[in-house]
Amino acid sequence: MNILEEYRDKRAALNEKVINNSDKVIKRIYSLDTITYTEGALDEKTKEMIGLTTSLVLRCDDCVKYHLEKCVELGYSKMQIVEGMGVANVVGGTIVIPHLRRAMEYLDALFEEKENQE
Repeated sequence: MNILEEYRDKRAALNEKVINNSDKVIKRIYSLDTITYTEGALDEKTKEMIGLTTSLVLRCDDCVKYHLEKCVELGYSKMQIVEGMGVANVVGGTIVIPHLRRAMEYLDALFEEKENQE
């Protein structure tokens, strides 16, 4: 199993587990998270880049992978994503570097998958 499949499968299984065992608070947080990234004064694409950069600063690898997937899906080029991650690295400092390394590995896998689908 490659890193993309591993992440996607595990995330789906764990999300199902959380939802099936949640109260209203957790379900509402999940709903709020989904609503946050919908079109508004800012477009969905911009919100996903914000999600990616803030996730890097917060050092949430799972969140970074999710937002990388969405950024690629919404049409960002690899260099646009890398530039956004550069901003996150400056804001977050050198502590972000290990997360940036893992993000680059995942980003490469996403673009490799994209090339194979074309």
